[in-house]
Amino acid sequence: MSDTAAVTMTLHPQPQAGEAKPWAFPAPERGALPNGLTLLRCHRPGQQVIAVEINLAAPLDAEPEGLDGVATIMARALSEGTDKHSAEEFAAELERCGATLDAHADHPGIRVSLEVPASRLAKALGLVAEALRAPAFADGEVDRLVRNRLDEIPHELANPQRRAAKELSKELFPGTLRMSRPRQGTEETVSRIDSAAVRAFYEAHVRPSTATAVVVGDLTGIDLDAVLADTLGGWTGGSAEPLPVPPVTADDTGRVVIVDRPGAVQTQLLIGRIGPDRHDRVWAAQVLGTYCLGGTLTSRLDKVLREEKGYTYGVRAFAQVLRSTADGKGASMLAISGSVDTPNTGPALDDLWTVLRTLAQGGLTDAERDVAVQNLVGVAPLKFETAASVAGTLADQVEQELPDDYQARLYAQLAATGTVEATSAAVAAFPVDRLVTVLVGDAAQIEEPVRALGIGEVTVVTN
Repeated sequence: MSDTAAVTMTLHPQPQAGEAKPWAFPAPERGALPNGLTLLRCHRPGQQVIAVEINLAAPLDAEPEGLDGVATIMARALSEGTDKHSAEEFAAELERCGATLDAHADHPGIRVSLEVPASRLAKALGLVAEALRAPAFADGEVDRLVRNRLDEIPHELANPQRRAAKELSKELFPGTLRMSRPRQGTEETVSRIDSAAVRAFYEAHVRPSTATAVVVGDLTGIDLDAVLADTLGGWTGGSAEPLPVPPVTADDTGRVVIVDRPGAVQTQLLIGRIGPDRHDRVWAAQVLGTYCLGGTLTSRLDKVLREEKGYTYGVRAFAQVLRSTADGKGASMLAISGSVDTPNTGPALDDLWTVLRTLAQGGLTDAERDVAVQNLVGVAPLKFETAASVAGTLADQVEQELPDDYQARLYAQLAATGTVEATSAAVAAFPVDRLVTVLVGDAAQIEEPVRALGIGEVTVVTN
C-alpha cells in the first residue's frame, strides 16, 4: 500500500471588519424640466434596478359628485393603450424592457410607479411618458376595468378587515367628506363611470406642471437629463390652479359598531380616531409611543392579548396618514387592529382597554422606549436597501408637502425623544373615552358582552 502524500493547508488571516460608516437617508437633488415637471433624482450606486415614482395632483376630493372611483379607473387605464400602442402592445413593450408599471389613486393623488433595469430606463420611461401624454382610454378597455372593479367590491365587503375599514371611515367622517367613502368607489358610483368620464378627469387634473417625478438608482453612465428630455420632457399641458383642500373633520365620540356576520368564528377589531399629520411636532413622539403600544411582537398589546391570554395571533397599533399638508389641514388615522376568537371578544376588549388605562396611569418604561428606538432607527439602513423603497419615501414626502430632508430629520427626532414624551403622545393618541370601535363578527354572541364593558353606545348593522 503506497504512502499517502501529506496534505498541507494554507490558512489565510480572518478578514477584519471595516470601520462603521454613519448612515443617513439619501438626499435627493431637486430640479425641474422646461414643461414644469418637478424632478427629484437620487444616485444610489449598485442599485441596477431604477425606481421611478410620479405623483399626479389628482386627489380623490377632485372626483365629480356621484363618480367616486373614477380616479382609480383612470389610474388603471393609463397602461391600457396609448395613441401609439394598443393595450396588448403596451404590455408587451413593457415586458421587453423587463419593467413593472403600476398606478393607483389615493386621497392625496395618483401615483405611477415604474421599476426597470438601468440599461432599459430610456425605453421604459418613454412608455410611461407616452401613457401620461396620450392615453387611449378606449371604450372597451375602460368598460373592462369598470367590470373588474365591480367584481372586486363583493370580495372586499366579504373581507373582515376591509369591511371594518369601510365602516370606520363611514363612522368617523361626515358624509360630505370624501374620506367617509371607499377610496375606489362603490358599486353605485363605479357603475356610472365610462370612458368620457375618465378622459374628463384626466384632462382636468393630469399635467406636467402639477406633477413630480422621483428617479432613484445607479445612474452611472446614464445621461439622465437627455433621457428625461426625450421622454417626460415631451409631455405638455397647461398650468392649473391649486385645488382647494377641505378641512378634515371627524366625530370620535366613544362608541361601538358591530357589523353582524352570523356564525363568524372570529371577530375583527378596528379601533380608531383621527390625529395630527406629519407636520405636527408631536409626530415623532407619537410614532415612538404607538410602536411601544402595538408596533411589534414585544409591544404591550401583544404581551397581554397574545402571549398572556392567547386571544389573538397579533394586535397592532399604527398611524396612517390620510392627508398631510403644510397649511395644517392634514390628518392621520390612529388605529388598533387585530382579530380575536368570537367567545373571547368581550374579555379581549376589556383587557385592551386595561392596557390603555395602565399606560395612562403608569407610562412607558425606559426599556420599552429604548427597544422601540432601536427597532425604528437601527433598522433604517436595511429598510432603504432598494431604490424602490427610497423612491417611495421621497414621493411620499412630496405628496405630503414635506421637505426633502424630512425622513433624515425624523430619525434624529426619534432618537432624541424621551420616555415621558413618547408616553404623553401615545396616551393622547388613544384616549379610552374617545375611540370608535368597529367589530365585524357574530352579533348574537358578542353584542351583550361588549355592551357590558361600558366603552360606548353599541349599534348593530347588518349590511
